[in-house]
Amino acid sequence: MMKPEAVAREKVWDLPLRLFHWLLVIAVAGALITIQFGWMTWHGRFGLAVVGLITFRLVWGVIGSTHARFWNFVTGPHKLRAYLRGDYHPVGHNPLGALSVLAMLLVLGFQAGSGLFATDDIAYSGPLRAAVDSTTSAWLTGWHMRMEWVIYGLIALHIGAVLFHVLVRREALIRPMVTGYKPVKPAEPARGGGWIAFLIALAITTLVLWIANGALLPEPPPPPPDLGW
Repeated sequence: MMKPEAVAREKVWDLPLRLFHWLLVIAVAGALITIQFGWMTWHGRFGLAVVGLITFRLVWGVIGSTHARFWNFVTGPHKLRAYLRGDYHPVGHNPLGALSVLAMLLVLGFQAGSGLFATDDIAYSGPLRAAVDSTTSAWLTGWHMRMEWVIYGLIALHIGAVLFHVLVRREALIRPMVTGYKPVKPAEPARGGGWIAFLIALAITTLVLWIANGALLPEPPPPPPDLGW
């Protein structure tokens, strides 16, 4: 009889990826909570944080460690079918998890990006509002407001999927995203994504945030002088 394969505890998720994950949870929660109370200044700050985090994740998906890279977990339909049949068990994100990651990045990226150009003409004006005309700003503002419900739906799906995998399939998902280690069959541990890659990703993120905060826009004209009339 063949002996069952031993299960080892391998380093799967690197620290920058884990920090991204939990900081994104905080930033999105903060943006959703502050909008309910009308705290627009803080809503804008959390939105900028999301812009920075999404930027970092996109760069880290190229130069990060093995299981953070998009080419490692974004697969075609054949691997998705194999996973649903139970014939494919990747060490990192499974094909359904990959779709969830892409959906989150796309939706949250659009939401945070559109917020940069949005305005309610009362309490909030995005840092890049002056870069577009009023029609474009109104269009982006409308979609920014409507997409809030899409985000609630994605969050519900994400939490439901995690609970299904943890409670029904008995897969460890939450602890590895805290510690980085995951019980898997013997496999090569994650490689790459060292300090140089981290500093590159951080530099690109800082540049994008600098631009997103309106640094390249011309200074607004000074107010007219008060003539005391």
